[in-house]
Amino acid sequence: MTEQQLSNTAWLDKIKWTEDGLVPAIAQDYQTGEVLMMAWMNRDSLSLTVAEKRAIYWSRSRQSLWRKGESSGHVQKLHDIRLDCDADVILLKVEQLGDIACHTGRRSCFYQQLNNHQWQAVEPVLKDPDDIYKA
Repeated sequence: MTEQQLSNTAWLDKIKWTEDGLVPAIAQDYQTGEVLMMAWMNRDSLSLTVAEKRAIYWSRSRQSLWRKGESSGHVQKLHDIRLDCDADVILLKVEQLGDIACHTGRRSCFYQQLNNHQWQAVEPVLKDPDDIYKA
Protein backbone atom coordinates (compact mmCIF):
# COMPACT_ATOMS: atom_id res chain seq x y z
CA MET A 1 0.00 0.00 0.00
CA THR A 2 1.32 3.46 -0.86
CA GLU A 3 1.70 6.22 1.73
CA GLN A 4 -1.28 8.07 0.21
CA GLN A 5 -3.44 4.94 0.37
CA LEU A 6 -2.43 4.46 4.02
CA SER A 7 -3.31 8.05 4.90
CA ASN A 8 -6.63 7.68 3.07
CA THR A 9 -7.60 4.82 5.40
CA ALA A 10 -5.93 6.06 8.60
CA TRP A 11 -9.23 7.65 9.69
CA LEU A 12 -10.73 4.16 9.88
CA ASP A 13 -8.03 3.10 12.34
CA LYS A 14 -9.20 5.79 14.79
CA ILE A 15 -12.48 3.93 15.28
CA LYS A 16 -12.83 1.45 18.15
CA TRP A 17 -14.37 -1.49 16.32
CA THR A 18 -16.09 -4.32 18.19
CA GLU A 19 -14.39 -7.72 18.35
CA ASP A 20 -16.33 -8.72 15.24
CA GLY A 21 -15.19 -5.61 13.35
CA LEU A 22 -18.35 -3.53 13.66
CA VAL A 23 -19.33 -0.11 14.96
CA PRO A 24 -22.86 1.10 15.74
CA ALA A 25 -24.10 3.87 13.45
CA ILE A 26 -26.96 6.20 14.22
CA ALA A 27 -28.77 7.84 11.30
CA GLN A 28 -30.13 11.29 12.09
CA ASP A 29 -32.11 13.69 9.90
CA TYR A 30 -29.59 16.37 8.91
CA GLN A 31 -32.17 19.18 9.15
CA THR A 32 -34.38 18.31 12.12
CA GLY A 33 -32.02 16.21 14.26
CA GLU A 34 -34.61 13.41 14.48
CA VAL A 35 -33.03 10.02 15.14
CA LEU A 36 -34.15 7.73 12.33
CA MET A 37 -32.47 4.41 12.98
CA MET A 38 -29.45 2.52 14.25
CA ALA A 39 -27.54 -0.09 12.29
CA TRP A 40 -24.07 -1.62 12.17
CA MET A 41 -21.15 -0.75 9.91
CA ASN A 42 -17.88 -2.47 9.15
CA ARG A 43 -14.80 -0.91 7.52
CA ASP A 44 -16.06 -1.62 4.00
CA SER A 45 -19.55 -0.23 4.58
CA LEU A 46 -18.19 2.92 6.22
CA SER A 47 -15.62 3.45 3.45
CA LEU A 48 -18.30 2.97 0.80
CA THR A 49 -20.68 5.31 2.65
CA VAL A 50 -18.07 8.06 2.47
CA ALA A 51 -17.19 7.30 -1.16
CA GLU A 52 -20.78 7.03 -2.42
CA LYS A 53 -22.26 9.69 -0.11
CA ARG A 54 -25.14 7.40 0.87
CA ALA A 55 -25.66 5.17 3.88
CA ILE A 56 -24.37 1.64 3.47
CA TYR A 57 -24.56 -0.69 6.45
CA TRP A 58 -23.48 -4.20 7.37
CA SER A 59 -26.33 -6.68 7.75
CA ARG A 60 -25.47 -9.03 10.58
CA SER A 61 -28.30 -11.40 9.67
CA ARG A 62 -27.30 -11.67 6.00
CA GLN A 63 -23.57 -11.17 6.60
CA SER A 64 -23.40 -8.76 3.68
CA LEU A 65 -23.34 -5.10 2.77
CA TRP A 66 -26.73 -3.41 2.83
CA ARG A 67 -27.22 -0.25 0.80
CA LYS A 68 -30.06 1.53 2.59
CA GLY A 69 -32.91 1.82 0.12
CA GLU A 70 -31.70 -0.87 -2.31
CA SER A 71 -35.02 -2.71 -2.11
CA SER A 72 -37.32 -0.02 -0.68
CA GLY A 73 -36.06 3.04 -2.56
CA HIS A 74 -35.71 4.85 0.79
CA VAL A 75 -32.09 5.90 0.35
CA GLN A 76 -30.21 7.88 2.99
CA LYS A 77 -28.16 10.62 1.32
CA LEU A 78 -25.11 11.46 3.45
CA HIS A 79 -24.64 15.10 4.48
CA ASP A 80 -22.20 14.77 7.41
CA ILE A 81 -20.48 12.08 9.43
CA ARG A 82 -19.30 12.30 13.04
CA LEU A 83 -17.43 10.08 15.50
CA ASP A 84 -18.27 10.25 19.21
CA CYS A 85 -15.76 11.14 21.95
CA ASP A 86 -15.02 7.47 22.74
CA ALA A 87 -14.53 6.73 19.03
CA ASP A 88 -16.98 3.83 19.20
CA VAL A 89 -20.19 5.22 17.66
CA ILE A 90 -20.75 6.79 14.24
CA LEU A 91 -23.37 9.48 13.64
CA LEU A 92 -24.60 9.85 10.07
CA LYS A 93 -26.49 13.04 9.30
CA VAL A 94 -28.66 12.08 6.37
CA GLU A 95 -31.43 13.17 4.09
CA GLN A 96 -34.03 10.41 4.21
CA LEU A 97 -35.37 10.08 0.68
CA GLY A 98 -38.96 8.86 0.59
CA ASP A 99 -39.41 10.01 4.22
CA ILE A 100 -39.39 6.41 5.53
CA ALA A 101 -36.40 4.96 7.39
CA CYS A 102 -37.99 1.97 9.13
CA HIS A 103 -38.82 -1.38 7.53
CA THR A 104 -42.21 -1.12 9.31
CA GLY A 105 -43.14 1.76 6.99
CA ARG A 106 -42.60 4.48 9.59
CA ARG A 107 -40.46 7.61 9.45
CA SER A 108 -38.23 6.40 12.32
CA CYS A 109 -37.38 3.03 13.84
CA PHE A 110 -37.87 4.66 17.25
CA TYR A 111 -41.66 4.68 17.14
CA GLN A 112 -42.36 2.85 20.41
CA GLN A 113 -42.76 4.81 23.64
CA LEU A 114 -42.77 3.41 27.18
CA ASN A 115 -46.08 4.25 28.89
CA ASN A 116 -47.00 2.66 32.23
CA HIS A 117 -44.37 -0.07 31.76
CA GLN A 118 -45.68 -1.01 28.31
CA TRP A 119 -44.34 -0.21 24.86
CA GLN A 120 -46.86 1.58 22.67
CA ALA A 121 -46.53 2.51 19.00
CA VAL A 122 -46.88 6.31 18.90
CA GLU A 123 -45.85 7.01 15.29
CA PRO A 124 -48.03 6.18 12.30
CA VAL A 125 -47.26 3.74 9.52
CA LEU A 126 -46.74 5.92 6.44
CA LYS A 127 -46.74 3.06 3.96
CA ASP A 128 -47.62 -0.61 4.28
CA PRO A 129 -44.38 -2.65 4.34
CA ASP A 130 -45.97 -5.15 1.91
CA ASP A 131 -46.22 -2.32 -0.62
CA ILE A 132 -42.60 -1.27 0.03
CA TYR A 133 -40.98 -4.70 -0.17
CA LYS A 134 -42.79 -6.41 -2.99
CA ALA A 135 -41.39 -9.86 -3.69
